[in-house]
Amino acid sequence: MITVSEALSALFSLTKTLPAETVPLRAAAGRVLAETVTAGRDQPPFDGSAMDGYAVNGSDAQPGAQFRVTGESAAGHRFDGTAGPGDAIRIFTGAPMPKGTNRVVIQEDVRRDGDMITLGDRLDRGDNVRPAGADFRRGDRMQAPRLLSPSDLALLASMNIAQVPVARRPEVALIATGDELVLPGETPGPDQIIASNTFALEALFRSLGARTRMLPIARDTRASLRAAFTMAQGADLVITIGGASVGDHDLVGTVAEELGVQRSFYKVAMRPGKPLMAGQMSAETGGAMMIGLPGNPVSAIVCGHVFVAPVLRAMQGLPACAATLYAAALSQPLAANGPREHYLRGRITPEGIFAADRQDSSLLSVLSDANALILRAPNAPAAVAGETVHYIPI
Repeated sequence: MITVSEALSALFSLTKTLPAETVPLRAAAGRVLAETVTAGRDQPPFDGSAMDGYAVNGSDAQPGAQFRVTGESAAGHRFDGTAGPGDAIRIFTGAPMPKGTNRVVIQEDVRRDGDMITLGDRLDRGDNVRPAGADFRRGDRMQAPRLLSPSDLALLASMNIAQVPVARRPEVALIATGDELVLPGETPGPDQIIASNTFALEALFRSLGARTRMLPIARDTRASLRAAFTMAQGADLVITIGGASVGDHDLVGTVAEELGVQRSFYKVAMRPGKPLMAGQMSAETGGAMMIGLPGNPVSAIVCGHVFVAPVLRAMQGLPACAATLYAAALSQPLAANGPREHYLRGRITPEGIFAADRQDSSLLSVLSDANALILRAPNAPAAVAGETVHYIPI
């Protein structure tokens, strides 16, 4: 068996960064910026008012001073003239500052009578002006790679970028395996269960930017598995679920090798998730990267977070690294860990983090109630309440 970090390193060595494609700005949220882009203009493009009030020459703005209002500047409609000595221009937030002015006296500090204004005894100290280019300048860059957030889209729009170069979405084919499986909505036989893993994994992969294909369930025969691998052609990543152990009916590894898959590793020193395998499919079968996940539901989904999620991020050009770990104090003690790295299902609460009482890898109800995977190093000693542990949010 290899360690989790060794397995991740092996997976990253198989991972290929996908090429870029250009999408409309509205379609770029949640995508990974593939090429650095530059601003086509300054923002703001002019000195603008930060408040509603009156634009004046700041050197004349003294308590009690009087000005004649000679024009108006509104957002989208600047004052085209020049303010002379003793002139004030009525101005609104976002409007360009008129020539001859460099300060906005807020309207609360002004008394107006017809075309005349008198400044109050106590004036706001700021100039209330947003200088041109205060946000960014023409030629400023948004560096790639970058996972684009909704706020990033606003910034790209203000940079006047309508078409965005992003990494192509990874194409993932999911193959559930086993004679015991039927799809939700079907009537299982007395020895069958409902296939569940693929639905969680598909949702996870889509949330990470992937396109997914859920293929028909592959039965425990060479012919059925071969047919499933054939249908997976064209994918960037093939995920099998189940059939990767060493039982008489666990044929995924055998059939994959018969089809020319170059196996990278098999078995990882972790729980849940020990029977994990990975490799590279042959050029004749599409050349995709392959990851074989365990069949136990919790094991498969935990491995999806620990291994597949980092691979999908790396495929889109983000740094090839393990899932981000967060720290929290235990609200309940933890027992000592065994020789394998353990990902305990737990909950993070305002009082701290705790592990669920039941950790069997078949218990989806426990996983559904969890919002964290608590990481325990091999042979970690018992931990008391208040001790800091690391976790992956889920």
